[in-house]
Order: sequence, then structure tokens, then C-alpha cells
Amino acid sequence: MNTHSQINISPLVADKDWWRGAVIYQIYPRSYQDSTGDGIGDLPGITRRLPHIASLGVDAIWISPFFKSPMKDFGYDVSDYCDVDPMFGTLDDFDTLIARAHELGLRVMIDQVLSHSSDQHDWFKESRSSRDNPKADWYVWADPNPDGTPPNNWLSIFGGSAWQWDTRREQYFMHNFLTSQPDLNFHCADVQDALLDSVRFWLDRGVDGFRLDTINFYIHDKQLRSNPALAPEDRDDSIAPRVNPYNHQLHLYSKNQPENIAFLERFRALLDEYPAAAAVGEVGDAQRGLEIMGEYTAGDNRVHMCYSFEFLSGDTPSAARVVDVLTKVDEAAPDGWACWAFSNHDVVRHASRWSLDGAAQRAFATLLMCLRGSACLYQGEELGLEEAEVGFDDLQDPYGIEFWPEFKGRDGCRTPMVWEQSNSFGGFSDAKPWLPVAPEHLSQSVTAQEQDPSALLHHYRRAVALRHAERALAKGELTGLRAFGDVVEFQRTDGDDVIYCAFNLSNGAAPAVLPGGDWEAIGDELSCTLPQSGSYELGPWQVALARRIKT
Repeated sequence: MNTHSQINISPLVADKDWWRGAVIYQIYPRSYQDSTGDGIGDLPGITRRLPHIASLGVDAIWISPFFKSPMKDFGYDVSDYCDVDPMFGTLDDFDTLIARAHELGLRVMIDQVLSHSSDQHDWFKESRSSRDNPKADWYVWADPNPDGTPPNNWLSIFGGSAWQWDTRREQYFMHNFLTSQPDLNFHCADVQDALLDSVRFWLDRGVDGFRLDTINFYIHDKQLRSNPALAPEDRDDSIAPRVNPYNHQLHLYSKNQPENIAFLERFRALLDEYPAAAAVGEVGDAQRGLEIMGEYTAGDNRVHMCYSFEFLSGDTPSAARVVDVLTKVDEAAPDGWACWAFSNHDVVRHASRWSLDGAAQRAFATLLMCLRGSACLYQGEELGLEEAEVGFDDLQDPYGIEFWPEFKGRDGCRTPMVWEQSNSFGGFSDAKPWLPVAPEHLSQSVTAQEQDPSALLHHYRRAVALRHAERALAKGELTGLRAFGDVVEFQRTDGDDVIYCAFNLSNGAAPAVLPGGDWEAIGDELSCTLPQSGSYELGPWQVALARRIKT
């Protein structure tokens, strides 16, 4: 059963509020579709597959970096912010992608990696050439301590010190990630100007928004003060794996600086020059993530929305945890806007991370579409893909190579998308892919699920369609939040429209009671059968969705 013809595509309109409640589909371009036979996905490949994405009913796509790069961190090390890496295509290919996406009613958001560049960027080559060149202060440079050691105790997420010695300047430069990813110095006004110019370059090409990588890493403490230690009981492995010493510090000075607010306001002012541009920021902080989300999304002159890692962690969301997270978000960001995700290119796929069977995946997909905020889906999530097992010999991720075998890196969630079962490459490429296709993924391919009316793919389409059909689910307020046993329930309200949502997040049956008033079930196959009022029972992983009947 092919449902593409059943999807009604609406032309794009200049709606500044489009992002509020939007569903955004993340594409990891290396692994989406190869069009050239080199085993690596590319922009024309994405363009070819846009009808599949449009058929899901989502509002936008977010494309991970495709800029020129030596690919030490697979595009998150940018060597030219205003060009496409040849392995992904050309600027003309990107323009074609934009045009086709807009024809299909899809907005296009791209990843902006502003906190650091590649060490192959011309800016860094000039900066490291001497201590007095025009870009000498474009990166974070520091003299060694008298004994030759780094200036402070800051650590890299990818392991070891955050400082790398450079023999040209006889100074250390800062890197929060790989040594080949030097941090830009946001205390330098010229750096901010140059980065904003690159943002304008893509806005002028027609992009509709940005995902801001590591948004809270932009600015460091000017005094280079050392971070305080964290007691073992206070350590949190939601940002870095347990075996990484990065978790031993409270990163008070190496990131999260208050001066970042002023830059975000400059960034927002630039976006506001365009009809409907929006941004979502990635907040990477284990201790202050929600607080930072509140700061960065407060008012209407900073970023539009942020997502942190509460539902990207290894903690399976019980009813009590969902209530706890949503309550804390409401407290930390009362006038802000969250963007929720269960999976992305940096974490183990949630089907594996939370050990979900098919019924549980359906329940969580529906929950995601009912939360207040916007939502991100990661490629293959709509197919229920589990984390792929990638052997050490096939490993590409430097993070995984560094901490193997206790931490296997991010390659398991980055394996190629599976489109069909016709060959061992899943329709992704005619050549051996850069990462192996997981054999167990082949039976979950798009083609196989299109032909199965009961497949998870169709459930995702129904859940997204319901979100768009009910304005209260997309843009309304969230009230009546509570957990009783394994059931979490809340109401979404928009004016006098009230939608009741209840989720049994367990393998056992659970009693539930409709709030006062009369109700009618909505969502067809998404919801269980409900009485008009009173008590009812939720089966294992069952969902109840109802609209209050107006009197």
C-alpha cells in the first residue's frame, strides 16, 4: 500500500509562527541516499527522497552539515561555511533541493556549527601563523603555565585536555571537541560578524532556519578560570559516556557564559530580517540544560526554541519521569518553547536505548506528537530502526574509537537508511556504503512497510496528521499534567478546544478516569475505545485521546 498519493501537500506561506508546534525531520546526509555510487549519501540523493519525507506530513527537514570539511568529525568540522563539500554535491544541487522541498511544502533547516571550525579553515591557518596577524585573536589562544602545562583544567568531550599545543605560536589553542576543531573566539567582534555573514549567505539562498550545534559552547570565560570538580554522586552521563572524565567537572567556565545572550540576540535580529526564518538550539549541559533553555528562549529576541537532552538520555521515560521533565521545563522556561526529540545522530536509537517493542514505539510516537513544543524525528525512526551493531573494524566515529569498547560511539545510529530489500545495501547505494547496512534493518525498509498497512511507518503518519488536524496539539497550552501509576495524562487546550491525552507506559493494564464533562474519542487507530465519561481501562502501551464535547 503506497500512501504517497493520499498526502495533501500545502504550498508554503510566509508564516513567522510556523515553527511553533512544527514536526522537523532530521537527515544525516552521509547516510540518507547515495546518488553517485560512491557509498556516501549526498544532496541529490536527499532531493530524490523528499517525497517520502513529505508523505510523513512533517513541516520541515533539518540537514546535518554538508559544508566543505576534511571530515574528521564528518562535517561538524567546517573548513568553508559558504560552500558544499564535493562529496555531497554543489551549491546548485542545494538550490535544487531547496526548490523541490518548497514545492512539496517542506521548509529547510540546516545545521550551523558556529562554536568551532576545522583547523583546515583559512581563518585558523592565518590565526596560527603568528601572534600579530589580522586573525590572531579569532580563536582561543593562551600561554602555557610556567611549567609548560595547559592554562587550566578544561577537558574535551572527545577525551583529554581541551588545549592543544601549537608550535607556530608556541601557545595552546582551545578545542571542546577534536584537536582538529579549534574553538572560535566569540569575544572578538570580527568573529561574530563573519559568522553572521555566513548565516546570511544561506538565508539569501532560501533556507528557512537553522539548527544551532552546541549553542551553549560559543563563549568561554575570558579569565580562563578552571572548572570545579563534581562529586561522584553528582556526575551525569547524559552528555558524555560514563567512562569519559568530562563528567568529572562542573563546566562553569568553559561554556554557558552570560555573554552568549548578546550574540543570540544579534543572531535573532538577523533572522527577523527575513519573512519566516527560525532556529532551534542544541543545549548540551548535564547540570543546567533546562535553565539554559529558559534563558535562550525567553522573550522574542533570542532563539525560537531549544532542545536539551532529557529525553535523549538512557532513562526510559516512565510516567513519573515524563511528568518530572515537563514540570521542570515549565518552571525553567515558562515563556520559552521546547523542541523534543527521542533520537538523533549523536545517541543510541531510542528503540534500543529504551528496549521498546512495537507497541511501546507506537505509544511513544503518539506521546511525542502530543507534547507541548515542537518535535524532531530522526531518519529511520519512522521505521522503528534499532541501533545497528558496528564492529570495530568498520567504526568511523573518532569518539567511539577513543572510548571503545565501553562506549562504541555514534556510528550505530548513523548507518544508512533502508529503502528496499533488493540488495544488502538497502537501496541506499549500488556500492559498499561508508557504514554497513544492518542486515536486520532490511526487513524494516520503506518499501516493505509501505506494503504493510499495520507497519509503524503508517502509525507515524497518522500521529503527525492528528497533530496538524488539532491546533490544540500543535500550539496549545498543556494543563492537568499528572502521573498515576504507569499512566501519564494531560490536556492540551486552545481557546475552548480541549484535547485529553493519556498514555499507559507499561506492559500491564491500567485503570484511568476521564476528567469532568463529556468526551469523544479522536485519532482513529491511535486511541483506544472510550466511554463518553467516567472510568475506563488502558491496555498495555495503549493511548487514549479525546476531545471535550462543547455544550
